[in-house]
Amino acid sequence: MQSSNGRSHARVRYDDPWYDALASGWGEADAAADAVPEAREEGARAAADIYLEVQRSAAFQEVRSRYRRFVVPAVIGFLAWYLAYVVAATIAPGLMARPVAGAVNVAMLAGLGQFLSTFLLTWAYARHARLRRDRAALDLRWDTQELTRCARGGHR
Repeated sequence: MQSSNGRSHARVRYDDPWYDALASGWGEADAAADAVPEAREEGARAAADIYLEVQRSAAFQEVRSRYRRFVVPAVIGFLAWYLAYVVAATIAPGLMARPVAGAVNVAMLAGLGQFLSTFLLTWAYARHARLRRDRAALDLRWDTQELTRCARGGHR
């Protein structure tokens, strides 16, 4: 390819597994022209096998288990807290109307507690993900990208 100043532009190939030309919006037409349909199908089958292998791996199962051990109790706890607030507002309006300080009553504090608990749960989830899952998930992603690159005929 020649530019306006006469220099030729070589096609750049990234060996970084985090780079995905199609996801970035560049190279859609180039990718379709470069690959032969049979080669694309073989690469897709090889990639599917790799992803299934990774999904069955102990490392992947551990990441999923850590995720579930946090999320399931957190969702149950948050839903119970929310439902208790709604039920109390419906069944016990006298309790919810009880003044705490000036014009602030129990219902207002419980409603603000809903916001506070949402922020705390978000913070706890982000912290849990950062400390217990992100590194293992990134390692899995890197290994998967390396395996798919090798399956497509790339260099390791």
